[in-house]
Amino acid sequence: MIPFGLLSPVTGEALHHDTPHSLREGKRGPRWPVVDGIPYLRVGRDGLRAEVLGHLDKGAPGHALELLLADQDDWWTGPKADPATLRELVREMKYVNLREACARLGWGRVGDYFVNRWTDPTYLAGLALLEAHWNKPTCAFELACGIGHYLRELQGRGVRVSGGDVVFAKLWVARHWVAGQRPFLVCFDAASPHWPIDQAPVDLVMCHDAFYFLPEKARILDALRRTAGEEGWLALSHVHNSARPGFSAGHAVSSAEIEELFPDGLVYDDDELTRALVEARAPVPAEPAALDHVEAFSVVCGPGMRPAPRPLVDGLTLPREGAHLRLNPLYGPDPAGGYTIAWPSERYRDEYAPRATYPLHSEGPETLEASPETIDRARIREFVDLPERW
Repeated sequence: MIPFGLLSPVTGEALHHDTPHSLREGKRGPRWPVVDGIPYLRVGRDGLRAEVLGHLDKGAPGHALELLLADQDDWWTGPKADPATLRELVREMKYVNLREACARLGWGRVGDYFVNRWTDPTYLAGLALLEAHWNKPTCAFELACGIGHYLRELQGRGVRVSGGDVVFAKLWVARHWVAGQRPFLVCFDAASPHWPIDQAPVDLVMCHDAFYFLPEKARILDALRRTAGEEGWLALSHVHNSARPGFSAGHAVSSAEIEELFPDGLVYDDDELTRALVEARAPVPAEPAALDHVEAFSVVCGPGMRPAPRPLVDGLTLPREGAHLRLNPLYGPDPAGGYTIAWPSERYRDEYAPRATYPLHSEGPETLEASPETIDRARIREFVDLPERW
């Protein structure tokens, strides 16, 4: 079900279903495919769009899905996904776990990032940012939602969630392995001439670990603010600082640009948010000029935000009581006894090890139930609440 009207990303005119698997502008306007319930509204992909619609019109949704699963963003530098492997993934998806799905999609280090996202310090910073300013929103939208880590967390707190991403395969993985069937998901380019959700104000608009990738930041930020409406708020975490070398491509920004883009915002050092989570305290914002040395910024803004940060003791940063917790999957058996960290790659280790919140060694067990007695081990992500099909 589409919770709000969709617009053409080319003209801004309203779209409607002309078939169960496609959207159209007017009676004779361009058509856009809907595959597995996810509208595909990317611009600049006319040939792919036509080919996908051709398969859908012939009653071959599996072939249409395989084509979209191979589509990547413009930053992708890895090899193309193998068509035969994608065909197997579509056929066997009910029997494949998240790690296997990411591997078959050919995501490489991006797959490492996604399957371990629940324990990395940038994800925790985003959770801390949300909890510090939480005001019980009823509905939320996330731009560049990836495979739905934050959507899953907010949905578990009773929030109606929706998300958009430029890569269809990420949304498909979110639907089947992470966030489930309930979120409304749409594939589109943030830099499209028109936002397809421009007429859909929600309580909370998010963009985590992705805003630095986006060109035309001022224009996209205007679209985010319109989506939040006159009573909503925005949360943007891990926006890379152009004054610091980093591990990711993109269009990083300076502290001066942060100040210009967010005159109404509260700005944080991303690392301060992660430290505040571990220490169960309120994070401390700072003036942008005082943060020109940090690796990444995080910002909240908008009329609907909670104006003063609260202590991070009982909300989004912690699993719900009774949740089934598993030992952080980065741990492997230690020959000396217990468990020790086995990094998925040198790059992953170099990027996250200096700020990791979990200890180098653990004494197990492999599973725990979330409770007041185990909450400290969950807080530092020694134990984590993972999706069932992780």
